[in-house]
Amino acid sequence: MSEQLLPGYIIRRGSVLDRSLLLKFMQRTYQDLFPNEDFSHLEQTVKQYFSSDTPLWWVDEEGKQGSNKGFLSSASHPPIACLWVGNAIDQIQGNRHAHIFILYVVPEYRRRGIGRALMRYVENWAIQRGDRQIGLQVFQSNKPALNLYNQLGYQTQSLWMVKFLSAEQ
Repeated sequence: MSEQLLPGYIIRRGSVLDRSLLLKFMQRTYQDLFPNEDFSHLEQTVKQYFSSDTPLWWVDEEGKQGSNKGFLSSASHPPIACLWVGNAIDQIQGNRHAHIFILYVVPEYRRRGIGRALMRYVENWAIQRGDRQIGLQVFQSNKPALNLYNQLGYQTQSLWMVKFLSAEQ
């Protein structure tokens, strides 16, 4: 089932059959930010977390969508954006809430309101299922995403800190 996300764009629910396409979108997401890295390890992330309990949505240009089977092969009109959502537990109050694993818009379709529309879509979806918050992780270097999330009212609640270790300490 698909519905209009914005004029000219439709959103449709993905399925577990879209595993390979989701992996390609995830790899593109990270390669945009870190072009010299190898992201083949993301296959394990998809394998571990992608299921019927972690919804996936695709965005297509209206009139250019194909069947799911077409997208798994070399479709002439692949999706132009995706949104994959999982579940998390609020560590303060213990409530389940939506957690955005990935929101990706193909570069040539950015700055058209698609990301903002996807965020509103997932917010409405989360409200309908009874969630009281949505979480996500964003790299500090991803200024466009940070700007969007700030404009939409997202606030920093915690910082993820990393220390790289070496055997020679």
